[in-house]
Amino acid sequence: MAHTCERISVDPRFVKLRRRFALQFTLLVTTFLGGYMAYLFLSAYARDFMRVQIFDSINVALLLGIGQFLLTFVLAWAFSRTSARAVDPLAEEIRDRARDEDRIDGRVMH
Repeated sequence: MAHTCERISVDPRFVKLRRRFALQFTLLVTTFLGGYMAYLFLSAYARDFMRVQIFDSINVALLLGIGQFLLTFVLAWAFSRTSARAVDPLAEEIRDRARDEDRIDGRVMH
């Protein structure tokens, strides 16, 4: 198995897989942290803006706070969708190739 793992770790498709995942992860985490930090800074330094009434007793702060939950769910959905399209097929291809190489070498992987 060590030989197969060594070969796969330098495979250009595996390198591409790692880069795709790293880019996807970085973009989504940066977006989440940016949204959260914006909410924190607005809460700390733009109190007048956050107090603006939108509806009866609903102000900007409440809407942005609830928006944090929405942002989390949207980013989780985006991560799942992007993974299913760009990361998972490539990972499956690499995994299948590794299993085939192990069968050729006489080892059976489960």
